[in-house]
Amino acid sequence: MLYSERLWVPIWWWAAGAAVAVLLAAEIHMGAPGIRAWLPYVVLLPLLAWALFAFSRLRVEVVAGTGSTDVELRAGKAHLPLAVAARAAVVPGTAKSAALGRQLDPLAFVKHRTWVKQMVIVVLDDPDDPTPYWLISTKRPDALLAVLSAHGVEAR
Repeated sequence: MLYSERLWVPIWWWAAGAAVAVLLAAEIHMGAPGIRAWLPYVVLLPLLAWALFAFSRLRVEVVAGTGSTDVELRAGKAHLPLAVAARAAVVPGTAKSAALGRQLDPLAFVKHRTWVKQMVIVVLDDPDDPTPYWLISTKRPDALLAVLSAHGVEAR
């Protein structure tokens, strides 16, 4: 493992989500006795925890394989051999909207998390792959670029 990060949701999302789930459960409860008194809390709070944990599943990793040139960039379940990556650059938070909007190529591979401000773009040089580039959210773009450049990807 050369680089690894997990993109957790911010801690305030947990507090805000818990407040919303409790308010919604209280709205369903509304002082009624019986099953309506406890079931909304038992269902909604674990559902909230599952949803926020599911949002936090994305891992960005650079992994060394068995050979000296078998290095892969992984974003979630997708993997990209660095042998086909030509160059990489940081997409700052100020340019993220444009990169995901009017400048986005429809064939691009995107792993985006709204709570992460910066992204890294990895341009591919593979004639067999129609994907022009990967656009990945990362909290430590400089560290990711350093690892990519150390394995033959031109960093800008």
